[in-house]
Amino acid sequence: MNDMTAAHRTLPFGTYVMVTNLANARSAVVRINDRGPFHRGRIIDLSYAAARVLGLVGPGTARVRLEVLRGFKAPQGPGPATVWVQVGAFSVQENAYTIKRRLEARYPGVVVSRLETERGAYFRVRIKTDEAGAEDLARRLAGEGLPVIIIRE
Repeated sequence: MNDMTAAHRTLPFGTYVMVTNLANARSAVVRINDRGPFHRGRIIDLSYAAARVLGLVGPGTARVRLEVLRGFKAPQGPGPATVWVQVGAFSVQENAYTIKRRLEARYPGVVVSRLETERGAYFRVRIKTDEAGAEDLARRLAGEGLPVIIIRE
């Protein structure tokens, strides 16, 4: 429920998919870890965390675009994960930098990272933190009206 995951009828488990809400252009990367949905006309069931990022918690359903991210692998191996609080993913680079400039005076370490997909590039606005401070940072950013997710890589 709190991970960026989804259910799909046919995609292999472990597949990463970029899901874009066509109504508001918000995007999120999810990992397929379940089967479903089993409702007519639906192609994917999102976890609560993914639905929140895409702005779907209230409406419950929306038209979305799916893009399988070929070659996208979650980091593996021993050692502590790098923890990021992500506040947006944009297809327009300037939109990402507008958010970055707005935040960097109050939050040190704001970065924009580029994610290449088959459909083009996305620019993710993230703040690096540690495990102990991630929840507090996410709460503060959410209090400012930003759609936040915590990512461990």
